[in-house]
Amino acid sequence: MRYQDGPAVEHEIHIRAEQERVWSLVTDIDVPARFSPELRGVRWLGQTDRPAVDACFEGRNRNAILGEWRTVSYVTELDPPHTFAWAVVDPDGRFGGDAPDPRVPMAVWRFGLRPGAGGTLLRQSVRLGPARSGLSLAIDRMPDQEEALVRHRLADLLSGIQATLQGIKTLAEQPR
Repeated sequence: MRYQDGPAVEHEIHIRAEQERVWSLVTDIDVPARFSPELRGVRWLGQTDRPAVDACFEGRNRNAILGEWRTVSYVTELDPPHTFAWAVVDPDGRFGGDAPDPRVPMAVWRFGLRPGAGGTLLRQSVRLGPARSGLSLAIDRMPDQEEALVRHRLADLLSGIQATLQGIKTLAEQPR
């Protein structure tokens, strides 16, 4: 499948707030669930309650086509106040494939922050694959529609990213 080569989508937004303020929102894993159309909730797993490399958190997701499912994400990169990234796995084997392994994720999500124009430039991105995901199930059912399915999924993800970034912008720009 071509999609296993890792199609990606990203979006950037300017926020009129200092980088540390934006960083505190980006690394609060509950914040994206407030704005994402698919991510419904998250919780830290294990002994941690904040980002650290190798820390993990559970996500609960819902999609009109796929229904509900959970993921486990492993923090793979943490460079305050610049980069926060995590690899997503399928802990329940819902989408088939091998045992969950953050080195072979369903997706890798990333926030990148940098100073810019009197505030902060915040970028969010996602790269799909190489592990199986809901997209894999759709391609299995309609292999002749692979390119259209990938385009549709990337458009959905971009819409979610835009909503999340706009939500973070709104929160960051509010007076404290």
